[in-house]
Amino acid sequence: MTRIKICGLTREADVEAAVAAGADAIGFVFYARSPRAVTPGRARSLARLLPPFVTPVGLFVNATDAELQAGIEALPNMLVQFHGDETPADCDRTKRPYLRAARMAPGVDLLDFAAQFPNAQALLLDAHVDGYGGGGKVFDWSLIPPSVSSRLVLSGGLNAVNVADGIARVRPWAVDVSSGVEVSKGIKSADLIHEFCRAVRLADSGADAELSR
Repeated sequence: MTRIKICGLTREADVEAAVAAGADAIGFVFYARSPRAVTPGRARSLARLLPPFVTPVGLFVNATDAELQAGIEALPNMLVQFHGDETPADCDRTKRPYLRAARMAPGVDLLDFAAQFPNAQALLLDAHVDGYGGGGKVFDWSLIPPSVSSRLVLSGGLNAVNVADGIARVRPWAVDVSSGVEVSKGIKSADLIHEFCRAVRLADSGADAELSR
């Protein structure tokens, strides 16, 4: 089963919609320059709406120790996502499970990148754009070597229309969506969230049927 992460949530209604649609993880952005940024206090309030087995994820970009600590104190059970220029030592300093984002572009050696971050729970693959984050852009999935052994989270420009193709071609452990379920930056659509999650489950059903032949 492909896990689903809905990222960049800022409103109670969007958290409730994501949970109702069957999301496995909810992403809160702790990067002040993002239009989807929330404070640790706001994230704590939103995370109170999460039932058991739905994981909060905190996204950080080149965060200071104080910023990381504030996020961890607000969400003690969160999975940390490093989305900047963090080194392996930067990621390991929290002594917590983490995701490491890889900005995919021609020339990126994902096998070498994965080897640098052996403690990452998974690698999140996003498009390489100016700044940080994928900017709602799809990257060339053929850049992903088939021999990469890390769990992969496919991100970057996904939506209900293209996610099935991404699942079929990449076979990721999880998919991550933000702008693909928005009506404006930071404002999600319950209908788009449900459509996205439904498309993932339909893609999983198709893959299961193919494997059973």
